[in-house]
Amino acid sequence: MILHKDTAKKTAELLLKVKAIKLSPSEPFTWASGWKSPIYCDNRITLSYPAVRVFLKEEIAKIVELQYGKPDVIAGVATGAIAIGILVAQELGVPFIYVRPEPKSHGRKNQIEGYLESGQNVVVIEDLISTGKSSLNAVEALKEAGAVVKGMVAIFSYGFDIASDNFKNSNVSLTTLSNYAHLLEQAVDSQYIAEKELDTLSDWRKDPGNWKF
Repeated sequence: MILHKDTAKKTAELLLKVKAIKLSPSEPFTWASGWKSPIYCDNRITLSYPAVRVFLKEEIAKIVELQYGKPDVIAGVATGAIAIGILVAQELGVPFIYVRPEPKSHGRKNQIEGYLESGQNVVVIEDLISTGKSSLNAVEALKEAGAVVKGMVAIFSYGFDIASDNFKNSNVSLTTLSNYAHLLEQAVDSQYIAEKELDTLSDWRKDPGNWKF
């Protein structure tokens, strides 16, 4: 879900500007999954730009309070959302924890790093949503630890149907600052892409696993 179109387009504008998102329909990228993709997203790049990271921090914090009220704890999903999660927690003045993909194999074998009490209200911060599988894995770990997960806020989503289904089936509320549809709209408005490239980029999102360029 997107709360505000203006915020969605501004977020897309900034992500394109600092090259956290790159669009290349004629020379696609290859993801780790093997998919060919006309888009590559690495939101960690935003951390190198103070004005951009402040914008993201403030906008996510606003959504957290508006949607869920002030939580007891902010949780970041490792590793991509640790830094932005800390910034949001600092903005809200609440504790921060982060969730690993799986428990450590040594030491205390933690999956959740930081102090969390059973029954505390938690909002999860994520940097990027693709299928949602790793994000929802973090939610499940928090619930198993006794947390009351109010929802999740992410910087960007590709808008895949499978992600919507996964979040719906897990009964987890998701709000993102921006998504693929608003990104394409902004990319055309700013002349980052030509109108003729829009159909190619739109087709990819419909069936990314079988996309032909």
